[in-house]
Amino acid sequence: MPDFMQTPFDRPIVRKAPPPSPDHVPEDACPALPATGREAVVRGILGRCPRCNKARLFTRFLKPVAHCPHCAQDWTRQQADDFPAYVSIFLTGHIMAPVIIALVQETALPLPALAAIIVPLMLALMIAFLQPAKGAIIALQWWLGMHGFQKERPAVRDGGNGE
Repeated sequence: MPDFMQTPFDRPIVRKAPPPSPDHVPEDACPALPATGREAVVRGILGRCPRCNKARLFTRFLKPVAHCPHCAQDWTRQQADDFPAYVSIFLTGHIMAPVIIALVQETALPLPALAAIIVPLMLALMIAFLQPAKGAIIALQWWLGMHGFQKERPAVRDGGNGE
């Protein structure tokens, strides 16, 4: 018997892009793995793939790519969730606190004028910090091997000692 309580909006829409096969990744396209976690995070902040730094990390503003087209890294395992929003609010608050204090103490602006300055500035900062924060968090998860990511480190080169 059909379930009449379920609507088309209740069923999840599953659209997953198939992972690129390893055959499409050239042998000479070995990714330039970051040397440190800080370098991986900077790559994520800039919106680049933290693993190879060649491809974009996001397809839309906050939607990460499913798989890197250059190094074939699977980014569907990331679980940034609400943490980028918390980071964005934290950074915005720390930047805006001195600005608000200075505006209130140093100017004689009425409350509506202060609100007209502060609210749009806060919104703009929060939106501006969202994508870099998400990229940094995804990169950090990858670097630390969290949520099923494989922990990868660049090959250690000897100093030419031949030891």
